[in-house]
Amino acid sequence: MEPSRDIARLIEIMARLRNPETGCPWDIEQDFASIKPYTIEEAYEVADAIERNDMGDLCEELGDLLLQVVFHARMAEEAGQFSFGDVVEAVTRKMIRRHPHVFARSDADTPDKVKVQWDEIKKQEKAERAERRARLGGEETFKAGHLGSVPRAFPALMEALKLQEQAAKVGFDWADPEPILDKIEEEIAEFRVALASGNKARISDELGDLIFAVANVGRHVKADPEDALRGTNTKFRRRFSYIEKTLSDNGISLSDATLDEMETLWQAAKIAERPDGGA
Repeated sequence: MEPSRDIARLIEIMARLRNPETGCPWDIEQDFASIKPYTIEEAYEVADAIERNDMGDLCEELGDLLLQVVFHARMAEEAGQFSFGDVVEAVTRKMIRRHPHVFARSDADTPDKVKVQWDEIKKQEKAERAERRARLGGEETFKAGHLGSVPRAFPALMEALKLQEQAAKVGFDWADPEPILDKIEEEIAEFRVALASGNKARISDELGDLIFAVANVGRHVKADPEDALRGTNTKFRRRFSYIEKTLSDNGISLSDATLDEMETLWQAAKIAERPDGGA
């Protein structure tokens, strides 16, 4: 077995790995549910490579993500459901259908017109999927109504943004960020009350409301909350590493350091990054 640039070789490799008699014991015992976490993880690895602008890693991580697609398609083929070819055919059909301004005739000659056309085609596809699932007796959980096009399977933060975007399309939205800041302050007050109550379910509920409102203000100011939080995570890693290294240089372990000592070093790390000591 030799490496190849042909997708057929990857499909062949996966078939060999899944062979019940001569394949890999680990690959053979996997199913859709057990592989799902790896699929999500690989998608995030792709995003990380993009953020680091590491083209070598991006090439490798895209391959890992493609492997996940091939893995799922192979398991589906074994179950008599669909094959990798069916996956490719479905997505090519979808892309051709959603781009009539490229592959057929359309008056969508501006980005805004293309977006309107795209949304209309997706709405038609949604109706067709609903009809197909109804014929098969499938349940339409969270699929009905104006928000039905937002996948429930999205990560929570992405789902929040998509729900807000869909609601905004029919006018259920603030005109500017200022009222959302008031809403955030309102949610903070309600969160404080929940904390005082000690009720874990209520605390979780109010925390969700607060995060939802913060995500909404990010959407309004064109600052993607996911990207913003990842940036803050990186900043936290960097500053905490400064604390750890400085303590170590002074012969002090993290477990032996006081909170005041760590806070002092945290502030020093901020000053080292920005002359004004900003957050």
